[in-house]
Amino acid sequence: MKFMYCPQCGSQLEKKEIGDEGLVPYCETCKRPWFDMPYACTITLVINELEEVALIRQGYVSDQYYVCVAGYIKCGESAEETARREVMEELGLNPESLCYTKSYYFEKNDMLMLAFEAHVKKTEFHLSEEVDQAAWLTFEEAHANMRKGSIAIQLLENYFYGKK
Repeated sequence: MKFMYCPQCGSQLEKKEIGDEGLVPYCETCKRPWFDMPYACTITLVINELEEVALIRQGYVSDQYYVCVAGYIKCGESAEETARREVMEELGLNPESLCYTKSYYFEKNDMLMLAFEAHVKKTEFHLSEEVDQAAWLTFEEAHANMRKGSIAIQLLENYFYGKK
């Protein structure tokens, strides 16, 4: 999020040198800086006891590639709560364990993606209306059906190659 106007008083912000931070949007009326910030989201690799991953297709994201479960962090919610909620909402699966792995910056959408691995029991999906399709895939199948260089494929590779 790029601030142009003060969220408190509505005054137009000016760039001001703030210590080591460099030029930062600043409100002269409120006498405070407003640091630009990315949107906080989670992205979760869902893995079952057979080492298969649950991936989804959402037409508004891609009709060609599978992606990991992802979603925006809501106010008052921790990243872990978001990851669990999104797995439940999108796939209808209840994570038995959840592990934070790393963060990724997604410049295209100005998002900070906090990555998790969720371990679940293999069961039938109960998809939300925003999910067009879901599938249990082996590493090889998942890798072949994900966009090369995407954050989702990096998360997949980190999980499987990190085990060797």
